[in-house]
Amino acid sequence: MSDEELLNRVGTGDSEAFRQLYHNTDRTVYSFILSILKNPQDAEEVMQETYLKIWTSAASYHSQGKPLAWIFTIARNLCYMKFRDQKRQADMGLDELNGEETGEVCLPLENLADAMVLRSALEILKEDERQIVLLHASAGLKHREIAADLQMPLATVLSKYNRAIKKLKQYLREE
Repeated sequence: MSDEELLNRVGTGDSEAFRQLYHNTDRTVYSFILSILKNPQDAEEVMQETYLKIWTSAASYHSQGKPLAWIFTIARNLCYMKFRDQKRQADMGLDELNGEETGEVCLPLENLADAMVLRSALEILKEDERQIVLLHASAGLKHREIAADLQMPLATVLSKYNRAIKKLKQYLREE
């Protein structure tokens, strides 16, 4: 049974279809989330939230594309929510840092700056290009695996990846 058929059945409350959909997609979804968050503990937490959201929202799924793209959108949005929560916590911690002027490099601020540059660079990419780059570069999936997961021809994945890398290089040179 295809992921789309499974997702439609999940929308009717079919727990066996949900189990099968999870089995079909869990590795790819976890890799995608980990590629964004870079923290296994946070990735596991967001993955649980993603599948809970899938379970509660599957009835509203309308076949407009690939089910995995819909799942990635949910996961990505939850990752961004996690980033916002972490930023709020970091902003509270900045008040404490403002009182200290040691002249040393502040690693949390450096990491935050790097993350902001990376996030803005990734924003210039189309959604499918961003997914391919993140799945390959951060999650370590091979292009062949990405092609299978996204249900795209391998040549398309390779060309989109190469185009995205060129865009990123150009963008980062301008910065």
